[in-house]
Amino acid sequence: MTNESNSTNNLHRVMGIFAHPDDPEFFCGGTFAKWAAEGKHITFVLATSGDKGSGDRAMTSEQLAVIREAEERAAAAQLGVKEVIFLRYPDGELQPTLELRRQLTRLIRLKQPDIVVTNDPTARWHGVGYINHPDHRAIGDAALDAVFPAARDHLNFIELYRDEGLEPHKVQQVYLCGTHEPTAKVDVTEYVETKIRALYEHKSQISDMEAMAARQRERVDEDFAGDGVRYTESFRVFTLR
Repeated sequence: MTNESNSTNNLHRVMGIFAHPDDPEFFCGGTFAKWAAEGKHITFVLATSGDKGSGDRAMTSEQLAVIREAEERAAAAQLGVKEVIFLRYPDGELQPTLELRRQLTRLIRLKQPDIVVTNDPTARWHGVGYINHPDHRAIGDAALDAVFPAARDHLNFIELYRDEGLEPHKVQQVYLCGTHEPTAKVDVTEYVETKIRALYEHKSQISDMEAMAARQRERVDEDFAGDGVRYTESFRVFTLR
């Protein structure tokens, strides 16, 4: 397990590709806050607007999508994220289709991120109390396939190059969050409270804000080298050649 604090110094553009509003904040909000503070330009791409995530019987999917998009934009602003893009696929129905891969390939070529952060598509469950959302696995699959080989080679989705003039782009690093096999940790000690402030924006999703904040503050990494209490976020990191 390595400390990734210095390996991204020369990488300036980051794209987080996730399924739902609140996924970036819950999975790795501290890392995004840290990178934003270091001056990196961060774009979030959300495949859905989270239009199924409510227990309110009076809520409609259309209403919820508006609420959750606003919450995500406010949360991203707390982290220092510059741009949030919604693809508006139906929540709970996401599949790693060729069309989704094409859309992600287009955005990668357009925004040219040095780093892509997404979910580990191989994580089917965590422990014995959580089954990973199928949308998380689907977006991880689609994002990885867009990074390699689709965004790299101009003949993949040739219309992007031929008709839109989008040059191929090679992502340099991929960070998989929610993984069972992490290879790197990011020290986010200075950004835990920023992460919590971002999570506070997701009022439709968190019934007990104080309990949520307490859980975040309890996630101390006792094995991480450093002085005093340290908080980390873990990833499986790929450096592409």
